[in-house]
Amino acid sequence: MTLSLYQVDAFASQPFSGNPAAVVLLEKPLPDSTLQAIAAENNLSETAYLLPENNGYGLRWFTPTIEVDLCGHATLASAHVLFSEGIWQQDSVEFFTRSGTLTVKPNSQGYEMDFPLRVGEPCDLPAGVAQRLPVTPLHVDKFAEDYLVVVDEATVLGFEQNFIDLPGAGGVILSAQCSGDYDIVSRFFCFRDLGIVEDPVTGSIHCQLANYWGPALAKQALIARQASVRGGELHLQVEGQRVLIRGQAVTYLKGDIVV
Repeated sequence: MTLSLYQVDAFASQPFSGNPAAVVLLEKPLPDSTLQAIAAENNLSETAYLLPENNGYGLRWFTPTIEVDLCGHATLASAHVLFSEGIWQQDSVEFFTRSGTLTVKPNSQGYEMDFPLRVGEPCDLPAGVAQRLPVTPLHVDKFAEDYLVVVDEATVLGFEQNFIDLPGAGGVILSAQCSGDYDIVSRFFCFRDLGIVEDPVTGSIHCQLANYWGPALAKQALIARQASVRGGELHLQVEGQRVLIRGQAVTYLKGDIVV
């Protein structure tokens, strides 16, 4: 079987920045084992699978090791493929996912994604995480398996460690208020089960960041920077229990895979 595959740099205005995601177009469902094997072969932080469904697309996301419930950059990459390749010609597209229906439409800042706001709960940082994260938190929140660790800007920008080697399917979000052109800055270090070390630009964590930083800064609109080596820019707008995430994307590769 031959399948079309695209590699897209998401939350990027030019190639070789942002977060690369693979997007695979399906004509029929494939076994989960095959989807996982393709994702492992691609060895990107996410491979997205699109299957036409109910005037939209079923969308699933796989890291090299597991399927995840929500992924922002691979959703952005998927929408970019559909719109830029002329596959989808309506004003917006609906994706049916583990996290409900996600709507994406082109806009002046690239694409706008309508995602659920993630409400974290204040907590203490577990000893195992604290031992591997030599910082002094100003605040810690937890949502599912992700820990939001609020620190100062210099700590985020100067942090040299790029891994948190612990079991689990979440990770540590290191974030701070920003003094420059951005409102907030962050990095995301993944736990072992995700099969990723540091994710370059992570749309899904900004569902949690928007919930924390919106009230903290008394802003509904935020400009965010993820300060990985590749880096990426995200525009956030909180609307009730939803967050609109806006960003750009560029196609790096088009090809076919044989499975």
